[in-house]
Amino acid sequence: MNVGVRIIEPTGILDGLKGDQLRQQVDAAIAANIQILLIDLSNITFVDSSGLGALVSVLKKTRAASCEMYVCSVNDQVRMLFELTSMDQVFNILPSRAQFETQVLPSAS
Repeated sequence: MNVGVRIIEPTGILDGLKGDQLRQQVDAAIAANIQILLIDLSNITFVDSSGLGALVSVLKKTRAASCEMYVCSVNDQVRMLFELTSMDQVFNILPSRAQFETQVLPSAS
């Protein structure tokens, strides 16, 4: 895989603790000068307000670092949370990792 791309796959419930872990992973990716970040939420069962805050925080960090960030494979609960908070208008959301690989990665090469 391209060194300018990093995929992060959090699992379980994205809450304050997992949100801190996500921030650390994103900080490490930015320090490694990645250009494209995918956060694959296929293994996330629930996102609480702290988890949503962490996602917004890492989005701001990636934008400040001129890095593109995508989110994929959101479940119904996460989709509803994004829609209720209008975050679906803020995040680049893709239906699946396969879609990311076919739509985003070819243009990054």
